[in-house]
Amino acid sequence: QVQLVESGGGLVQPGGSLRLSCAASGRFRSINDMAWYRQVSGKQRELVASINNRGSTTYADSVKGRFTISSDNVKNSLYLQMNSLKPEDTAVYTCNVRSVSWTFKPNDDWGQGTQVSVSS
Repeated sequence: QVQLVESGGGLVQPGGSLRLSCAASGRFRSINDMAWYRQVSGKQRELVASINNRGSTTYADSVKGRFTISSDNVKNSLYLQMNSLKPEDTAVYTCNVRSVSWTFKPNDDWGQGTQVSVSS
């Protein structure tokens, strides 16, 4: 039982920056990992970046060096700093959180998605 609230999407010009946020709330024992996905209409959802409970991160090759994923364990929040944005970054970005309940039930929750549009 985890609720996710996303913010930070919008329209920017190529080369611009955006910072996405995702706040997790609810009752859970711990969060195992958090990730950002993106999807363009007609295409499969793509993993953009992830971070686990040890702080280890992964990135899609297309965003390495431009995007940075981070988390705040106190606030149970996830962030994605996006710099040097390109038109091909245009997509709906969705927050994903995998957590464990107090009875060790695994949970896999998704946010509602936020639109990121990069265009001149």
